[in-house]
Amino acid sequence: MARPKVPLLSRERIREAALTLIDRDGLAELSMRKLAAELGVQAASLYTHYPTKDAVLDDIAGGIMSRVDTSAFESTDWRTGLTSWARSYREALVRHPNFVAYLAAGPGTREENLRHADAVHGGLVAAGWPPRDATMIGAATRYLVMGATMGSFSRGFVDDIQVYRDRYPHLEQAHLLRAKADEIDSESFELALTAFTDGLQLRYNALPHRHPA
Repeated sequence: MARPKVPLLSRERIREAALTLIDRDGLAELSMRKLAAELGVQAASLYTHYPTKDAVLDDIAGGIMSRVDTSAFESTDWRTGLTSWARSYREALVRHPNFVAYLAAGPGTREENLRHADAVHGGLVAAGWPPRDATMIGAATRYLVMGATMGSFSRGFVDDIQVYRDRYPHLEQAHLLRAKADEIDSESFELALTAFTDGLQLRYNALPHRHPA
């Protein structure tokens, strides 16, 4: 029997193609019709595997969030756990900045999101943080990570020195930023994370009946 000209569809292949399209063209450009074209099939073929576009997106979200590691909360102090989680979270999201807006909608009912939220909240409360503070810390960390992954600050500058030299004297080196974008973006995130956790440590130290850090 001759092999089919078009490789058989699978949920994995559909997810990979959808994420490739989103990475390349943006989240708003994804449709079942465009996804089918990307795969070289008819749109009707996709509905055998996924009933809606949102079902595809939710599956992609679950795959990305499955790479986020919260295990440090189980064996270390709260600050190390929080830092480890934030770094892992950024690492998972920074590969797909065009998809971050979809993840930013909130944990909803997605299993991976709720599992992480439960681990973070539980780890912070177990360390002595009041539940309300633990909720806000989890949310604030999430805001920090999302903001650090939705786009590159450094790549927002152009390479032409004249764009900045004449009108923006304090940005005379801005044309050099793109060449070091990954380094600057990573170190900027680390600076923000350290400043954030330093502030939290002061707040934690002032808590009554706190657990040892």
